[in-house]
Amino acid sequence: MTNFPPNKNIILTGFMGTGKSTVGRLLAAQLNRPFVDMDEELVAHFGKAIALVFAEDGEAIFREAEQQLCLKLAAQQGLVISTGGGALVTPTNRHALARTGTLICLTATVAEIVRRVDSVNDRPMLPGAKVEREQRIRSLLYERRHAYAAIPHQVDTTGHTPEQIVQRVLEALNADAEAVGMTRIAVRGPSEMYDICVGDNLLSQTGLLLRNRHVHAGPAAIVTNPMVGAHYAELLAANLREAGFQPAICMVPEGEQHKTLANVAKLYEQFLIAGLDRRSPVLALGGGVIGDMAGFAAATYLRGVPFVQIPTSLLAMVDASVGGKTGVDLPQGKNLVGAFKQPEVVIIDPTVIQTLPGAEFRSGLAEVIKHGIIGAPDLFQQLEEYGPTSMGHLVIDAVRVKVQIVEEDPFERGRRALLNLGHTFGHAIELVSEFTMRHGEAVAVGLVAAAQMAVALGRCEPQLATRITNLVEHLGLPTSVTGYDLEAILFAMGHDKKRAGKTLRFVIPQALGNTVLIDDPGLEFVQNALAQVLK
Repeated sequence: MTNFPPNKNIILTGFMGTGKSTVGRLLAAQLNRPFVDMDEELVAHFGKAIALVFAEDGEAIFREAEQQLCLKLAAQQGLVISTGGGALVTPTNRHALARTGTLICLTATVAEIVRRVDSVNDRPMLPGAKVEREQRIRSLLYERRHAYAAIPHQVDTTGHTPEQIVQRVLEALNADAEAVGMTRIAVRGPSEMYDICVGDNLLSQTGLLLRNRHVHAGPAAIVTNPMVGAHYAELLAANLREAGFQPAICMVPEGEQHKTLANVAKLYEQFLIAGLDRRSPVLALGGGVIGDMAGFAAATYLRGVPFVQIPTSLLAMVDASVGGKTGVDLPQGKNLVGAFKQPEVVIIDPTVIQTLPGAEFRSGLAEVIKHGIIGAPDLFQQLEEYGPTSMGHLVIDAVRVKVQIVEEDPFERGRRALLNLGHTFGHAIELVSEFTMRHGEAVAVGLVAAAQMAVALGRCEPQLATRITNLVEHLGLPTSVTGYDLEAILFAMGHDKKRAGKTLRFVIPQALGNTVLIDDPGLEFVQNALAQVLK
């Protein structure tokens, strides 16, 4: 059951076909609450189907009645309410219902929505044949993206039975929505669960988020670099002090070239000076380099202390901060020394992206593209059609792909290796560039090379490789590099940590949402793929 207050309403919203009415009825029955289907109420009000209301009276008349119904239901208590797909797009309606209840947005992939609504005629927003419906669905989802992203709790219904969805809704209700507009993504780690919290201005809620997760309020270390620290270190430290922590700001140099054991040793010295004990949290405030170094230090200092990820770059938000991998580089390659260290919580505040240099933001988009290829075709197509919009929505969609995979394979012994799409090529290019090339830029080139290899192996259609290359280029990322020696890159690949013995491992795309791991595709295929991206 649930500890949810009996006087508060539960409001299920989301796009058409996500199961609001079915799930709402089951949830109401399980909680012994009255159920209200807003569409049914509006049909009774008008005395005719909603499609006829749109056709005969117009959408404006329908939306006015819908708003009045929202205000009426907001004045009641203890209800389970299912809204129409567009009801809470209007801020007035959304805010009215949120004042007396908790909003939960049900989601589904475009393909799943099309399947569910294909046989339903009473869809006034979806006229026409199937192809037209699918395009209209994509268009409406884009128009409503900000409104749906503003709902604190998101429950994906794709591939789940109504009964399973009800249980996921109950989990969301039991979660403490600690900040207005915060989305909480629960991650099942190898031993216990932790949360990824996404929401605007969450940086100023860090102390509360840590205390709610029983992180000991004593000495704490904020690991950052001078560039990020100048923007956010003191803001974070002040918030931690208000919550009873005694934070020390620990600086490390900026850049991948400084991700070394020597600099981790300097962190240990700063931890000792700050008086950190085994209960003291280490907070990584920065991009992927900071997260890797701080996480490795947290995993090894006093044999392990609590670790908190606060990523400030897009790349770190959607990739590096999720999954518990930490590490430092050796001269022979990236991340050859490391440990798995699961965080207590990951706190993602998309507003900090505003201070990112343009090149760093674009670098992060490479990982978003990667996640779209691996497990979010809708995200990939959204980037193709509209580009990067609604940072919170984009981050959440990309993070969900990685969460699903790392839950299945927390220690990278199987499916998690798919997250290395583009990285065997990319890491080698990074190394040969002596890290003058950004990680995301190298991965972008690696995605193009992996797609070209897949085509050469007969594993994917040339059209997909073209789409990947075009999207990479459209988002301002490189599709090739100049001035690098093919033999040097091949040599660097030989030290890549993803190899199995002497066998190189590559991830290639077969279709959007379908990537595979291949061992030793043959030197000629590797050379051919590199030749496509070396100019």
